Amino acid sequence: MSNEQSSTSTFMGLCAVGFFARASYALARTPVLALFAASLGAGPEAIGFAVAISTVTGIFFKMPAGVVSDVIGRTRTLFIGLAVFAAVPFAYLLIDSYSALVVVRFFHGFATAIYGPVAMAVVVGMAGNRRAELLSWYTSITIVGNLIGAPLGGFLLTVLSDGGRNQLIHFHIIYGVVAAMGMASLLTALWVFRGHAGTPAPQAGKTLKDFLDQFRKGIREILLDRRVLLTSNMEGVQNLSMGALEAFLPVYAVMVVGLTAFQAGLLWGVQIVVTIAAKPVMGTLSDRYGRHSLIFWGMFLCAVPFALIPWFQNFLALLVLAALFGVGEAVVTSSAAALVADLCDEKQLGSAMGAFGTIYDVGHASGPLLAGALIGLFGGQDFRVPFALIAAILVGSALAFRFGFGSEKH
Repeated sequence: MSNEQSSTSTFMGLCAVGFFARASYALARTPVLALFAASLGAGPEAIGFAVAISTVTGIFFKMPAGVVSDVIGRTRTLFIGLAVFAAVPFAYLLIDSYSALVVVRFFHGFATAIYGPVAMAVVVGMAGNRRAELLSWYTSITIVGNLIGAPLGGFLLTVLSDGGRNQLIHFHIIYGVVAAMGMASLLTALWVFRGHAGTPAPQAGKTLKDFLDQFRKGIREILLDRRVLLTSNMEGVQNLSMGALEAFLPVYAVMVVGLTAFQAGLLWGVQIVVTIAAKPVMGTLSDRYGRHSLIFWGMFLCAVPFALIPWFQNFLALLVLAALFGVGEAVVTSSAAALVADLCDEKQLGSAMGAFGTIYDVGHASGPLLAGALIGLFGGQDFRVPFALIAAILVGSALAFRFGFGSEKH
């Protein structure tokens, strides 16, 4: 087998690993988690906390995980994350109280915190001059895993309850499926990376102090790199708008426009499908023609339909606007991670992807909070000004990105 064939086979295997891992995590989260918490007696605020706690784990631990991967080796760190995917779901089978659920959710968050940035660094390491293209294919496939996990959870709950109330055993069965998927991701990775040593590997003769010094140096160099932070901010702000849309597009569609819940689901679904379809194409264009302009104009392609959505009440018009937002998301996200990788030394890829993932999580978690606060400030029914203000944040961030880089091109 040629080196190119071997690299392609490894990449396809890594995509399969990502698919199983993300499907497992999505099945554990939506809609099963909220219903599980409610069945344990949790109120609305407590349910929200249980859902959010795993994202908090990612915010605080993604960058350290990326730096660790640069120190001890990315393949080794990848397997640590996959071990969490495989092992922690079994703890759900022992849960019989809300407090236990929160603890398990916190530790389950380590799965994506460790695996997410390291997997992207591994993809970049094998991509050569096709970074944006392969990253786009990889993330599109993991999004498909996310898409499958959520409806599968709802289907299993419906079948198990058979029209009655969900019982503790029903949730335990579903989390057994979560554990099986997590184990499948680990076993697939063991097969894909058989015989691979992983790079970079620990260097013989290094002391613990040497590793800690390297860890601190990695964090410092990434956090002081203005270009990496500017580019990561594009992904973070774009995800802020996506989080806001995810939370409040269904609310606007059903409660303001009067559409059905099914139609509201279609609006969100078309955005995701368009993003999945467009990302590989945009990634190829990014590799061929450059990333800066795509990121800059992609932010406008997100901002314009986002601002226009509250001005329309026709279902087809909203469908088109949601699809356009999906294209904009694909344009930005296909280039941002690749540009961060371009800006970093090979030895710092894990650190850079960790910082990138942290800003991504902060943006995604902040979107619903900011949108909710703004909508509440304007009476709870007028979405036009709140959406326009968030769109203005997108535009302002795009301008900061353009002027922050100045005449630099990569």
